Amino acid sequence: MERSSLIVAFGEMLIDFVPTVGGLSLADAPAFKKAPGGAPANVAVAVSRLGGHSAFIGKVGEDEFGYMLAEILKQNKVEDRGMRFDPHARTALAFVTLKEDGEREFMFYRNPSADMLLRPDELDEELISKASVLHYGSISLISEPCRSAHLAAMDVASKAGVLLSYDPNLRLPLWPSAEEARKGILSIWDRADLIKVSEEELQFLTGKDPFSDEAALSVWHSNLKLLLVTEGHRGCRYYTSDFHGRVDGIKVQAVDTTGAGDAFVGGLLSQLVGDLSLYKDEQRLRAALKFANACGAITTTERGAIPALPDRDTVLRLIDEIPKSRIPRAPSWSNITRWRLEDHEHEGAVPAA
Repeated sequence: MERSSLIVAFGEMLIDFVPTVGGLSLADAPAFKKAPGGAPANVAVAVSRLGGHSAFIGKVGEDEFGYMLAEILKQNKVEDRGMRFDPHARTALAFVTLKEDGEREFMFYRNPSADMLLRPDELDEELISKASVLHYGSISLISEPCRSAHLAAMDVASKAGVLLSYDPNLRLPLWPSAEEARKGILSIWDRADLIKVSEEELQFLTGKDPFSDEAALSVWHSNLKLLLVTEGHRGCRYYTSDFHGRVDGIKVQAVDTTGAGDAFVGGLLSQLVGDLSLYKDEQRLRAALKFANACGAITTTERGAIPALPDRDTVLRLIDEIPKSRIPRAPSWSNITRWRLEDHEHEGAVPAA
């Protein structure tokens, strides 16, 4: 089958209720803004807003919120043929507490929600097979039957030669325990071609200083092509088998960080899908990551995830405003660092699935 430029996002789509006033508890918030969200869906919309071709695979309730989310995908030109509706379960809801710095905490309503009930036999395998990239998180691994559907989607993608992109998107309140979360996230770790983690997630998974190369190298595996560690407004670090470095973030006035990581991923994938070997060229990779950082920064300037995702022109305008002196050239790997990486692979630093 001819390889397309399609990016398929698999997982949850839900409604975020975001306080209209930051810095208050959920109980004290005077009102909430209803915003479509869910990390994989955010990525699909982010790609489409940037001019790319994306599709979403997941399940929502056969209710007004579910129909609203389907309409959101259509409005944003995201293929929705892989979306399913459950007549017996509701669309998931999440109430978001915003701190003064725009960081957030979540309270979820899923008991169970429709996204947890997607079955393997409901997958659109043709859609997955014709993609260039399958992107997914870890929330869909928490319970059956969605976990089996998730693993089946990865199997279909792997057999078709589709690049596997993984953003764990840790949401501890949804897991039975922290240990189950760590085990579940790592259970599919060594199958991904591209992994993006935040510094908080890296610390959770490794117990090491998340700003150190040691922490990043401890989760490297032999199948991995690109590992990205995002550091919020500070930017991101990148690791390949040949080089590593960091790209500075872009300072903006953040009001809500919801969806910023998804915008980052969408920005990167929108660049990568045109050239799947981009990660082999450090200069081109750094340019793609600068673009991704700008996508994430812009998303923090408005409440909600999908409503805040930028288009390509907005991102390019922001990049043009960055002084070139703020984009330092990072050093390449030294031989010592390469040996360290190989040592970690031999030590089996990442548990097998």
